[in-house]
Order: sequence, then C-alpha cells, then structure tokens
Amino acid sequence: MQEMFANPAVQGGIAPFAAGLVAAVLLNRFRLGGLAVVAAFAVAVYFIAGFTFSPLTATRKIILLGLAAPVAGIVIDFAFRPTRLGAYLLALAGAAAAAWIFWPVLAQKDLSRALLLGGTAAIAAAWTIGFSEIRLAGDGVRAGAAGLALGAGTGAAAILGASLTYGLYGIAVAAGSGAFLLLQMITGKRNHAGAIFMLTVAVVTIFFAAAAMILAQLPWYSVLMLALVPVAASLPVPAGARVWLQAVLLSLYGFAVAGIACVLAWHAG
Repeated sequence: MQEMFANPAVQGGIAPFAAGLVAAVLLNRFRLGGLAVVAAFAVAVYFIAGFTFSPLTATRKIILLGLAAPVAGIVIDFAFRPTRLGAYLLALAGAAAAAWIFWPVLAQKDLSRALLLGGTAAIAAAWTIGFSEIRLAGDGVRAGAAGLALGAGTGAAAILGASLTYGLYGIAVAAGSGAFLLLQMITGKRNHAGAIFMLTVAVVTIFFAAAAMILAQLPWYSVLMLALVPVAASLPVPAGARVWLQAVLLSLYGFAVAGIACVLAWHAG
C-alpha cells in the first residue's frame, strides 16, 4: 500500500482526481463544487510535502496561498457581487504575492535577470488571476476547461523544466479540474465555479509555473504562454452545443496553448 501511494502518478493524478470527484458530487448542491480543485490540491500536498510551513520557503508560500485562495473565494462569491474592480484588486494582489514569494530568491540574482524573472512572474500572476475572474469564474464549463488545460500545461512544462514536484502539483490541479468538469459533462448542467474554483486554479498553477522558472529551468516565455490559457478558454463555442461538447472544445483550445508552452520548454531544454 505504501509503495502505491509513493507512486507519483497516484500522488499527483489518481488520488487528487478521486478526491476532487467526491468533493464535486457532494458539495455541488451547496454551490461549493469548485472546492473539488482544493480537495485535489490538498491531497497532493499531503502525499508530496505534507502540511509543514516552517521554514517558509517559496514552495511552502505557494502551498499556503493555494490553501488560502478558496477561503478568499468563498468570501468573494457569497459576501460580495463580482465586479471588475474586485478582479483588478485581485490581480494587483497576485502581483504583490509574486514579489512576496520570490523576492528572497531574486535578490540573490543579477539585477537584469531578477527583473526579467520577477517581472514575468508578477505580470503572469496579475493577468491570469484578473482575467480568469472577469471572464471565466462565472461559467463552470469554461472555468473547468481552463483549470484542466492550465494545470496539465503547468505540470508538463514544469517537468520539462526539471521540476517533477512542481509538475505534480500542476497535474493535481488538472485532476481536480477534470473531476469538476466531468460532473458537468455527465449531468449536462453547468455548475457554479466562482472565485472558489478559479482563484485557486490561477494562484496554484501560475505561481508553480513561476517557481519552475525561477528555481528550476522553465523559460520565462513558457510562463507567459501558460498565462494565455485562460484566454483560449474564453473563446466562443457553438451556443446550442451540448455541455459535453462545449467542455471538449474549450479544453482543446486550452490544450493547444498549453502545448505551445510545453514545446517552448522542451526546445529550451
């Protein structure tokens, strides 16, 4: 049994998917189905690193933010009406979070290199978080497709950038997003995503992609390409198409952009 749970495929894929699917089924009736991705990520953290936050490294800061994001998402979804101003504030908070996470590492690099990597992390975080909240959070199918593609793209790109651990976290987000999306495809009904789901997806994926860039070997332009995955998930699909078909098309759009990011990472290696 221990050998099975030590398998990376179980830690980053199978176990997170199972946890995400259970959470989606049980919590959807309470408009909390977006917690599927949180359950998936938490299971991956449990198996890969454990819930230890001292010393507070860059990786642990990302995990902490990933676990705090759904709490903020619940407040945003149920206590406030989503607005563009709120999305812009979240984007600014994302850029500030990037500085908090990576400044100790960037301070040890040459100025030009630190500005390039730090600027990429801040811009990618602000864009991914802000755009996703404005364009995707209100549509469960688009949000699920974006999470699936962004998680898978981040996971594959991070592994190509020589970071298996960050890759597993990205794949766990893809697994949870896939579970959330699968439930909608089976039932033919759109589920509530909101900031609970989309903020968690954006925070975890883009910061682990940035970590793979700053702490490993993922090229900066792959991170920027990954930040465009939410744009792909916002592209139009036939309005009268069934939910499952829209989910497939939107996922393919996202995978196309994520695939470019992975190809760029592969060529850079």
